[in-house]
Amino acid sequence: MIDNIFDLYVDYLISSFGAVTATGLSDLVDRLISHDKITRMLSVKPKTSADLWFVVKPLIREIESPDGVLIIDDSISEKPSTDENDIICWHYDHCKGISVKGINFMTALYYVRNTALPVGFQLIAKTEYYIDPKDGKEKRRCPVSKNEYCRAMIKQAVMNQIQFAYVLTDVWFASAENMMFIRHEINKHFVMPIKTNRKIAMSYDDKRQGKYVRVDTVDLKTDIPRKIFLENVDFPMLLVKQVFVNKDGSTGILYLVSSDIGMTYKQIIEIYRKRWNVECYHKSLKQNVSLEKSPTKTVNTQKNHFFASLCGYVKLEMLKFSGKQNHFALKAKIYISALRSAFSELQKLQPLKITA
Repeated sequence: MIDNIFDLYVDYLISSFGAVTATGLSDLVDRLISHDKITRMLSVKPKTSADLWFVVKPLIREIESPDGVLIIDDSISEKPSTDENDIICWHYDHCKGISVKGINFMTALYYVRNTALPVGFQLIAKTEYYIDPKDGKEKRRCPVSKNEYCRAMIKQAVMNQIQFAYVLTDVWFASAENMMFIRHEINKHFVMPIKTNRKIAMSYDDKRQGKYVRVDTVDLKTDIPRKIFLENVDFPMLLVKQVFVNKDGSTGILYLVSSDIGMTYKQIIEIYRKRWNVECYHKSLKQNVSLEKSPTKTVNTQKNHFFASLCGYVKLEMLKFSGKQNHFALKAKIYISALRSAFSELQKLQPLKITA
């Protein structure tokens, strides 16, 4: 019964365009299920990555391919009005340049054949308190670093025997330790951006002699890869410089490194472009499956609501795969259908006719 209510709740998250509550779902099904039952369903032991894998495994087995990629990234689901706890707390948002209150979550997203499915996730729980030496204020922190979670999720994907060739991340996960782990421990390749102040050696002899320079001081042609040695990494990789134009007309530069030294510039750029799918995933999770629209108050209900939103995303992705419509088109289709139903119901009530 709980599983049936959970599946109903997932469909409710997809169908809703406003706040999602236990009472709202109960009213939607004419109170055939009480809001207390729905609340109890959300209050059970929180679902984990293992539960997510149970959901997506059959789908992954249908579409997986050796040329798939595994994308690791994090995002913040903002909850400014919800009371602070271990998972809803203050996190630094690199995009906004400020700290925001909400749920910081990490995802391992598998992308292949124009389909993106989450195969692992981790909510960042700040359970430790400490005094910040800079301002003397008490703050929270997670006892496990995001880079540790990153490696754990990659390792779990390998243990689950998911077929993929490359790991893609943003600059925040491009640590030397992560690179060494991907090449030596799981025998995969990666494409990652690096910061402009990272130190590189231009030859093996330079590396042996400790002759490192900042990456942004090297004269690189934009369409030719250069073999380099990154500081604290014991294998060579290719470095490319990608120049792009921002929406405001300004020019940006991205330095990408690949552990696969047999790649061309075009191949590196095309593979890394697949990382953009994680941004689409974050956007759909927040806008199409009601991730940020639940007033849940306890850690358990908040975690299970998050998991239900993940399942809602998986449903939309499989509908996209079979029907060739993206998540936003599917959501718009649901909205138009709901609007027609509301309009029809109003006509049945025979409202007062108004003529101009």
